[in-house]
This record gives sequence, C-alpha cells and structure tokens, in this order.
Amino acid sequence: MGDNLNTRALTAALACLAAVTLVGCDPATTDPKPAAPAASGSSTGAAAAPPSEKADKPPASKAVPNFVGMGLQSAQDKAQAEGFHLLTSHDSAGRDRLQALDRNWKVCSQSVKAGKTVSTDTELDFGAVKLEETCPAGDAKAPEVVGGKMPNLVGKSVKAARGALDSNTSITTTDAAQDRMVLLESNWQVCTQSPAPGVALNGQPVEFTAVKYEESCP
Repeated sequence: MGDNLNTRALTAALACLAAVTLVGCDPATTDPKPAAPAASGSSTGAAAAPPSEKADKPPASKAVPNFVGMGLQSAQDKAQAEGFHLLTSHDSAGRDRLQALDRNWKVCSQSVKAGKTVSTDTELDFGAVKLEETCPAGDAKAPEVVGGKMPNLVGKSVKAARGALDSNTSITTTDAAQDRMVLLESNWQVCTQSPAPGVALNGQPVEFTAVKYEESCP
C-alpha cells in the first residue's frame, strides 16, 4: 500500500515537472512583462501636430487704372491682370439692363477714380452702355419711392419703373403706339403713368403706357 502511494506521488511530481518544462513558469504567479515607457514629451505616443500654416498675405495696394472708354470685357480683363478681381457693372443709361455679353458694352464710368491707390480687394463697379450708344454726362439714378408717394417714372424704362415699386404691386403695361406685347421691359420707356407723380401709394394697381426706346411717345 505504501509503495503504491509513493509511486503515485512520484508519477504526479514527474507530470508536474514535465508541464512546467513545456509551458514555462506559472502565469498566475509571474509578474507580466512591463510596458515600454511612453515617448518623452507625449502622453499618447501620437505624432506631433504639424506647425501652424503661415497667415495669408494681406492684399496688395495698387493705383486703379483708367478704364473709361474701354470695352467692358477689355476693362475687366485689365482689372484682373492688375490684381482686382471683385468686379461688377451696371447700366449707365438707367434702363436696368444686364450686361449679358460684355463685348457689346463700353465703360462710361468707374466707381474708383483712376490713379487712386486702393487695396486690390476693393470692388470696382463699371457703368456702361451699348457700343452704339453715347455715354451720359453722369450715370442715371434708379428711380425710387420717397415718402410713400408715386415717383415720376415717365421716360424711365419699364423695368426700372417696376423695380422702383414694391414687389407686390399689381402693374399693367400697354403699348402706347401699337398693339404689341411689352416683353423685354428694359427696351421700353414709360410714356404715361397712373397714379400720377406725388400720389400716395396704398397698394393700388399701377398702369403704364410705353413705347420702345427708338420710338417717340404719342
């Protein structure tokens, strides 16, 4: 009986020794491998952020060229070549026409006087008329309602007259000379108006008669 116990004890001891030899030390009693120290100056080990970008350079200052008399397209090209990129234009005749094809227009005025030194981020506004037209002595001002009273719109383009009134105003325009439809309102001038100039505007409908600009009012 004692021999059997000694044999079993020896067998168990040999089995334990073999297991230790195969797997190494006991993981339950051995300290884990220490973690590698973090990189100096960083708590996470992440890559350092790139240096901040340099601030944009301030816009340059330049003397504004003289654009008056130039074709509108040429004036815009020259302005951009000089570093001026904020460009706009308007109808010097006050007809509120769009400069859809710049080559068909010429510059009559410019918002910044020629020779004046300004920042290149300054907006330049060109007043222009069609090539076959004569520049006015000064840009025609857009009509506007003052004191809630009807302005004098006779001689103004129908488009400019409409633009002067409140957007919800009911407006009727008829041909004063023939029985044509008034389609492109910037090509038509007001001959008569109702209400008359000076009448208080209180939402009443407005009526115009008009003819084309190359025609005379009857």
